Amino acid sequence: MKIVVDAMGGDYAPDAVIQGSIDAIKEFNKDIILVGDELKIKSCLEKSKFFSDKISIHPSQEVIEMHESPATSVRRKRHSSIVVGIRLVKEGKGDAFFSAGNTGAVVCAATLDLGLLEGVERPGIAIMTPTLKGVSLIVDVGANIEAKPSHLLQYALMADAYCKNILNKPNPTIGLLNIGEEESKGTDFIRETYELLDNDTRINFVGNVEGKAMFSGKCDIVVCDGFVGNIALKVIEGTAETIQIFLKRHLLKSGLLGKLGIVLLKPTFKRFKKDLDYADYGGASLLGVNGAVIIGHGRSNPRAIKNAIRVAAQEVEQQVNNKILEIINPSK
Repeated sequence: MKIVVDAMGGDYAPDAVIQGSIDAIKEFNKDIILVGDELKIKSCLEKSKFFSDKISIHPSQEVIEMHESPATSVRRKRHSSIVVGIRLVKEGKGDAFFSAGNTGAVVCAATLDLGLLEGVERPGIAIMTPTLKGVSLIVDVGANIEAKPSHLLQYALMADAYCKNILNKPNPTIGLLNIGEEESKGTDFIRETYELLDNDTRINFVGNVEGKAMFSGKCDIVVCDGFVGNIALKVIEGTAETIQIFLKRHLLKSGLLGKLGIVLLKPTFKRFKKDLDYADYGGASLLGVNGAVIIGHGRSNPRAIKNAIRVAAQEVEQQVNNKILEIINPSK
């Protein structure tokens, strides 16, 4: 199996991306194709003193920066690491693609070059988050900010297939993110979506869920449109980071006892941070495109890169897209 990796994507590229790729090879024994500036990639590999036929370089001359318009940059920069990497998967030279670069550009390139799975109207980004009862999946967190109720139904169906095959949950529960749990709550868009989800016998829909359900573990899958999902994701990230800062700040203000508390609680803080660390979950899956595509956080460190490659390999091994096709098109 070959995983195509955008070596130029992310705040710490190419160093962190290459180190994460090396770690993935050592731990998961997968072949990696690094796409990007050949001289920079070779320089990083030489510094790491890692030489293996498990890793290869496919050169690209351009990089899509984080601030660039996704659609415009994908059209104009056909030799960028994102576009070239996606193309390698399309041509069958790689089995999956990962990038921690411009999310919109990855979504755009994957949709244009790989196309959508038969029956899928819009792709959705699905991300794993920790809860009090394990891990849940939130979809969509930014691929489609102008969604229709039918799109959210398809997100639920695709997430159902993902949970069954990647998270090993045989009958995942699905909730619709809303301002209240009552069926009558929300906009016309939400109420219409509720009706679609509630009437579909292919999924285990448990009704509306509020924002707090993302951490309580009330359901295995939280469905929402990309606009709301992206805001929710950023709030989650910001809250986790702020809580850690507040804890340390207040303990330091407590004088000697507070400082002693920091020392004594250091192992607890580490476990707490690990539970909330996106690096453990790898990347977010772009569900609905005709290929395995994983999107990483822009601040991905080597551990996050390594785990994202693991998730990409799992999607290929478990044939998630075939499972999605089976549930989206049950008559075929």
